[in-house]
Amino acid sequence: MPEIIRARDCIVFHKGDTATVALDAAMASGGWPGGQGVMRSDSTQDDFQVTYSDGRAAGFLIWGSDETADQFTALTQNQPRYRFAVLIFGNSLISTSSYEKYTYASRLVPPLVPIVYAPNDKLYFSLRGLWTNEDEAGIALLPYAPLTNAGIVMQIPKASNNFFLGIETGA
Repeated sequence: MPEIIRARDCIVFHKGDTATVALDAAMASGGWPGGQGVMRSDSTQDDFQVTYSDGRAAGFLIWGSDETADQFTALTQNQPRYRFAVLIFGNSLISTSSYEKYTYASRLVPPLVPIVYAPNDKLYFSLRGLWTNEDEAGIALLPYAPLTNAGIVMQIPKASNNFFLGIETGA
């Protein structure tokens, strides 16, 4: 079987529902990886606007703001400049490098402890909007905890898949 070319942060095998969304100023200036979880943000415009997820989510962005695959094409820096992105919500099957590699507690107080993912683990968005099997809002005792399950692990990160995490979203 031929290898999947992984020139993007998020590879979509089955695409769920999508919508074009506006980006808030923080996302447009800060950038994001493909697979980044986002949530709705307030806007004075008549657009559905998103920002980085704090664990709560409207979905995730398919493409990153500055991916290698977009260099020297018409898409180079197109999304941050015009402040738009493509949001996926609902059921999808993806493989992404945009997930938490270390536990929430160890990111706060080192040493870093790797997260171990297993097939069928429930997945959430971290407080940074990356996929994780930890309910970070619950761990941090935030008022909006517990988080809603955003997907499940379909394939664990390993050398043979370039350490991408396989996810069924919306599950």
